[in-house]
Order: sequence, then C-alpha cells, then structure tokens
Amino acid sequence: MSLPLIDVHTHMYLPRYVALLRERKQIPRIVSREKGDRLIILPDEDADTSTSAGRPIGSEFYEVKRKLAFMDQHNIAVSVVSSANPWIDFVEPDAAPKLAADLNDDLEAMCASSNGRLYGFGVLPLQRPETCAAELKRIAGLPHMRGVIIGSAGRGQGLDDPEFEPIWKAAADLGLFIFIHPHYGIGHELFPDTGHAMLLAMGFTFETSIAVARLILRGAMARNPGLKLLIAHGGGTLPYLAGRLDSCVKNDISKDFGLPKPPSHYLQQCWYDSIVYHPPAVAALTAFADPAKIMFGTDHPFFRPHVPEDVLDTTTWAVPEENVAALSGFDETTKKAISYENGLKAFGIKLPGA
Repeated sequence: MSLPLIDVHTHMYLPRYVALLRERKQIPRIVSREKGDRLIILPDEDADTSTSAGRPIGSEFYEVKRKLAFMDQHNIAVSVVSSANPWIDFVEPDAAPKLAADLNDDLEAMCASSNGRLYGFGVLPLQRPETCAAELKRIAGLPHMRGVIIGSAGRGQGLDDPEFEPIWKAAADLGLFIFIHPHYGIGHELFPDTGHAMLLAMGFTFETSIAVARLILRGAMARNPGLKLLIAHGGGTLPYLAGRLDSCVKNDISKDFGLPKPPSHYLQQCWYDSIVYHPPAVAALTAFADPAKIMFGTDHPFFRPHVPEDVLDTTTWAVPEENVAALSGFDETTKKAISYENGLKAFGIKLPGA
C-alpha cells in the first residue's frame, strides 16, 4: 500500500488574484486566446520568442475542488498551499498591504472549509516591509496558516535587504515558516532559445541558492536562530555547494563576514522540499540535510500533463510520481519521514480522520 503524502510545495492562484491578472495589460497577466486562457508570468515572456504564448491556465490553477481532485488522484492527504509566483510583487506599494491581507483571509477561509485537507502559506506586502511584522502576527492567529511564501528576489534588493530584518525576527518569534521560492531566474543571456526549460531548471535554482546564501552571509540566521526557512526545489544548489561556500567564506582575504559558524551550519538548520526528481539528488540532499527536515512536494499545478481538460482530474501527473519514485531506494523509516511524518510534525497537523 502506498504511503500517504503531505504536499508542502503546491500552489494556487486564488480567485481574487486571478481576477486581478485578467484585468492587467502587462506581465503578469492572463490573456484569452482562441484555444483558451494563457498565463504569462515569467520575465520577458510576452516578447516575440518561443515563450511568447505563456502557458495554458485552466481552473486547476484556482478552483479548490480541482486541487482536492489532484490530491485524491495522488494519495495526498494534506496540502500546505501557497500563492504562486510572482505573488504581489507587481502591486503598487500603497495597495499591497490590503491586497496581502485580503489574499491571506481568502486562503484561510478556503483551508477552513477543507475538512483538514488544506493549510496555507500567506503572502507579505514586501513593497512596504514596515507593515510585514504586523501581518505576520495577524497570520499567526489564523488557524490554518503556517507561514508565508517569499520570492527569492525580495523587493528587488535581495533577501538580505536590511529593511527585512523585522520580518525574520517576527517569523522566528512567532514560529512561522518562511518558504523561499524563485521567480525571476538568473543567467537568461546564457541560454537563449531554450523555451522555459533552462530558466526553470537552472535559472530558478541558482536564483534561490544565491538569495539564501546572501541571507546567511549577512547574518540573518545567526541573529534569528529560531528562523524556519523552507527552501524550494531541494534547496536549489545549496546542499551540493555548501562545502565550497564554507571554504570560500573561510579563505576570503578580502571579506570577514563575522559569522560564528560556517554557512553550512545555517543551511543544515533549514527545511527542504524533495522536488529534485531522481534518486541521486535526494540521496545527496539527505546526506547533507537532516532527513527530518526534508518534506514532499509536487509543484502542482505547474508541469501539467498534455491531456484534454475533461480527463485532467483523473490523469496521473508526472511530477508527483517522479518524486515518489525518487524515494524508492531509502529504508521505510526515511520514506515515511519524507512522505508525510516530517510535514505532520513541522506544521503541527494530523492526517484527516486520524
């Protein structure tokens, strides 16, 4: 019998957010085309290139019943849902705090009606960092919220932006997770005419790696030892380059970062999803990080199968299957931990019906 799954990396564009994207005339936006709606969110995606068409977007992106259908199809007991990129990065600063609060309330209401199947990561108005600690405190009072999702770019100055310090302190004090996720990518000029493939595989993972490394080197985790970071896509490249990062920081004669511990110490305090797709990568992740801090994810509803709309909800998606298969070489204890036990413990939740 297959193990139940707790999905900690799964997205939705909430209806309020979808309505906003439909109104927009520039990225990010949803456009109606002859063959259906298209989601255009990635940098330069509306240019006349191979990515100009965006990607199909159906109601699996925003209807809760379809999220639950996907979960049922893949034996996912509970999902911790987050808004998808680019979150509210594009909103005018004065409008951002109210929109963030409204979206967080929408997500809480959706989760509250799910009979224990859904929990959430909220969003923050990073354009107005001085308001974020108060929103974190408010989120902490919502029964189904477990933290927030933040893009790797922050508000454009990186996660080590000095004005973000109250965010890290508030999250640590409140015991909330910060889910770090990429959007803009790096290295675009190095992989022209490759569609989305290189941006997502390389640009996203290195964006995350650099952002979290900067956050650590600037001392945010040393100052806030209770900070709970969940790093997307298996930590990008960080678990595999941690030794090199340690050595370069230690031996840099031009800069003393003043860290009491090497960067790998703080990386080993982080949580990671298991979205790395094949056994060698999961093995490397578990060799570096505490297996008790690795949790299952799917990245739903992205990487949609190429099937007609009317059979999508009963179709097996490749990503969850590949990431379940990537755990096959581990002992039963480790498989159970990553599949569901770590998620239950980290977020203080129970399997429905338990």
